Amino acid sequence: MPHTKRRGAWADGHARTIVSPLELKSRWGRKIYWTLLATVLIGFTLIFVFPLYWMVTGAMKTGEEIAQMPPTLFPESPDFSVFTDAWELFDIGTLLKNTLFYAVGAWLFALAVDVSAAYALSKLRPMFGNVILAGMLATLMIPPIVVMIPAYITVTDVPIFGWHLLNSPWAIWFPVAANGFNIFLLKRFFDSIPNEILEAAEIDGVPPWRVLVSIILPISRPILGVVSIFTVVLVFKDFVWPLLVLPDSDKMTLSVGLSQTAGAVTQNQIMAGLVIASVPMIIVFLFFQRSIMAGLTAGSLKG
Repeated sequence: MPHTKRRGAWADGHARTIVSPLELKSRWGRKIYWTLLATVLIGFTLIFVFPLYWMVTGAMKTGEEIAQMPPTLFPESPDFSVFTDAWELFDIGTLLKNTLFYAVGAWLFALAVDVSAAYALSKLRPMFGNVILAGMLATLMIPPIVVMIPAYITVTDVPIFGWHLLNSPWAIWFPVAANGFNIFLLKRFFDSIPNEILEAAEIDGVPPWRVLVSIILPISRPILGVVSIFTVVLVFKDFVWPLLVLPDSDKMTLSVGLSQTAGAVTQNQIMAGLVIASVPMIIVFLFFQRSIMAGLTAGSLKG
């Protein structure tokens, strides 16, 4: 009888799917299934890839081709020299160096602050830890534009210390350091680490900070990779905040520098600059896409 029940549940579960196993066994069922699947996958791929393709091909078109109606999908005579011109006109080398400097600093500060906070909330269990975590997560519900003015006032005159942080990398690093979403991801992963490991280290007299450095961090490389990628991408793509706190042209980020020079160059040169600015993040994604998925799914199941 139990065997019959399990079999019935299995059959019921499969009957609730969109395409039943019986339909997939038929010749027309398989054809329809794979046709629809291929159509959906190709359609969504084109939707996401087409803007990138349009930007790359637009950079190699002339101004007349870009303004032509209806637009053309392929440039008549591709001009690759426009990328060299854009590099020099926008001074992308300096902008890229500035952005990398801000990204590396933000990455170090974010790991130091977020890992410490997540470890404390997950393993040290401070008083009112759940309340603190709820407060951090509540900040994710607030639109960034709402807190931009208070944040700007803070960096112009840091309370108690009276520091003026405009035109300094600290204006980028401090706001990025504490991120409620990163802390939540790290805490969820730390929760999945068995407490027996920490208890054994505590019996051996290992202090909490040494447990974090020698045990927790080596185990947490997947989620640390995800937090690192999120932080670096955030610095690279951010526009409004660097525009406010880094007005000096020698200290601008890549996105701000491109926008400041856009009015003095042609449309295809603007697109060429955007293509060059996109390359670092595309490379990061291609190299670390497996780490991103592994880190996001890690810790979802405990045990």
